[in-house]
Amino acid sequence: MIIKIYSDNPNEKAIDRVCESLRDGDVIIYPTDSVYALGCSLKSTKGVEKLKKITGKSEKELTLVCPDISTISEYAKVDNTTFKILKKYLPGAITFILKASGSIPVKVLEKRKTIGIRVPDNIVAQSIVNSLGCPLLSASVKIGDLDEEYTTDPELIDEMYGNFVDVVIDGGICSSTPTTLVDLTGDEPEVTREGAVDFVNLN
Repeated sequence: MIIKIYSDNPNEKAIDRVCESLRDGDVIIYPTDSVYALGCSLKSTKGVEKLKKITGKSEKELTLVCPDISTISEYAKVDNTTFKILKKYLPGAITFILKASGSIPVKVLEKRKTIGIRVPDNIVAQSIVNSLGCPLLSASVKIGDLDEEYTTDPELIDEMYGNFVDVVIDGGICSSTPTTLVDLTGDEPEVTREGAVDFVNLN
């Protein structure tokens, strides 16, 4: 099922419909400020299991999508230095690896002590997590060796994933560039993947 929701004027009823689906344990595909992503409610055990099955990804490869920095601090350990970095770069197309807090369900973390977290600069994604009331557990759409349009065009994405996910949100054409990935768990920030945002250490 495709639902059209555009950033210039997100339809509240459509957002509510998507969130109801997420609370029921469904998996959606939604637009971000990089490529399209799959997501489920962090609080839905059913959704988490379904997301892992669809993507074939382990918990180590999944990311929390939050509405703002204050929400990040509920799910990860954020000291003053980390806060300054988050404030400078978020919202934006950058994923930070942080030390996880005890608020993340054990089923999500398994034995892991870190978590990837991001705040997309995309109104549709932000509207969903704000209305849902908890982060999305998420993974970028990746279609092997097929053309990049299959990660950016919602109609083509629906062709590939429509039989596996419950909702595909058409938010227009997205970027084909992945997020920059920065590990903040060590003594110094470490860029582990170059992407859409140029990261400069503030120290």
